[in-house]
Amino acid sequence: MLTILGFAMIATFLVLIMMKKMSPIAALVLIPALFCVIVGKGAHLGDYVIDGVSSLAPTAAMLMFAIVYFGVMIDVGLFDPIVRGILRFCKADPMRIVVGTALLAAIVSLDGDGSTTFMITVSAMYPLYKRLKMSLVVMTGVAAMANGVMNTLPWGGPTARAATALELDAGDVFVPMIPALLVGLLGVVVLAYVLGLRERRRLGVLTLDEALVKEEAEETETVLVGSGSAGGSGKGARPAGGSGAGGHAGAEDDGAEDDDFQGLDPNRPTLRPGLYWFNALLTVVLLTAMIMELLPIPVLFLLGAALALSVNFPHIPDQKARIAAHADNVLNVSGMVFAAAVFTGVLQGTGMVDSMATWLVDVVPDGMGPHMALVTGVLSLPLTYFMSNDGFYFGVLPVLAEAGAAHGVSPLEMARASLVGQPLHMSSPLVPAVYVLVGMARVEFGDHTRFVVKWAALICLLILAAGFLFGIV
Repeated sequence: MLTILGFAMIATFLVLIMMKKMSPIAALVLIPALFCVIVGKGAHLGDYVIDGVSSLAPTAAMLMFAIVYFGVMIDVGLFDPIVRGILRFCKADPMRIVVGTALLAAIVSLDGDGSTTFMITVSAMYPLYKRLKMSLVVMTGVAAMANGVMNTLPWGGPTARAATALELDAGDVFVPMIPALLVGLLGVVVLAYVLGLRERRRLGVLTLDEALVKEEAEETETVLVGSGSAGGSGKGARPAGGSGAGGHAGAEDDGAEDDDFQGLDPNRPTLRPGLYWFNALLTVVLLTAMIMELLPIPVLFLLGAALALSVNFPHIPDQKARIAAHADNVLNVSGMVFAAAVFTGVLQGTGMVDSMATWLVDVVPDGMGPHMALVTGVLSLPLTYFMSNDGFYFGVLPVLAEAGAAHGVSPLEMARASLVGQPLHMSSPLVPAVYVLVGMARVEFGDHTRFVVKWAALICLLILAAGFLFGIV
């Protein structure tokens, strides 16, 4: 009976959030509370929740202060030179532009927020793709895959969810996984290079000014054919780079890039150019300390966020404004973690997860039992695509982990394997950020899906293979 109720609880949770009948936070709280009563252990609900909250508090703290830290770093301009450097590197070579898209998306993904990554990446790269008539689905696909690999950072969400669901330390899950993830990121860059070469063969290599002249000539020809006169030739649409792009038709190539394609607002009031090297050093020290595990990750980001705010914004009203600017992301993510305490607490406290794991162990052939990590890695591709991260990590992973434990597979291996599907997950229709990506890029979601699924699955399998070869999973 517990097995049936456990799967029913998970199915109810998944259906409600996939059909958008309930928010993930509400579903994580109300559905397990209801099933806890159905099981007959409603009197113990408080104990289950308190135990879950106690174990998840460090993860929630890490996410909260990591989002604030990297949000502040974007605000003060830490990544601006990188964005401008990538745009200068791209010039008007389609191959360089696609590779630059992958690099830019990966770097900006350090803040752990997919929507922010896509907004910055599309704002910077869209004018180049549009002016050179490059395939926009290449831009959206590469950006989504790069963000998917980087989304496995401890503050990005999936790693925190996996650690939360299995009651592990996020650093123990993520740090050993770094070599395999680097292979995956390299795979995205190599794929971007190949796709860029394909675009180069299709379009050739022009300077931005040549592309502008060619575009205006095509627009003039279109107007002449459509109207039968030359009177409308000067009324063609402006280039996608903005109204200032046309004014640089006679300017040198590099100048046009710097002026028209900044990517980030160069005049925003939060910039702190005088503190650039301090912020860069602080970020390097913070990431180094995290990798070396000098302190728990939540403590590192708590200290880093406090220091970044105090130095960059010494006045209290300014600090409050920066915190408020990132409050939505902080509340959504940390709220999700605490809500998950109810789901995982009930699943474990009532014994449902043990009952489901026993059933699953019986179903999995004995020959596959010792390879449950690989099985989990393969299953993470379709499961994280067709369901939300909340559903997979809080509903499915604990069951798989229990089944793996019965065959001697450690929860850490299972947690790492569960991260493999993220490059594909970022293009799932259940991910809100992907709608930001395709909307800003003016790409149909169906076109993006048809293009990206096969390549993203390839990157996922590459990460899984690297993890297996390195002995990580």
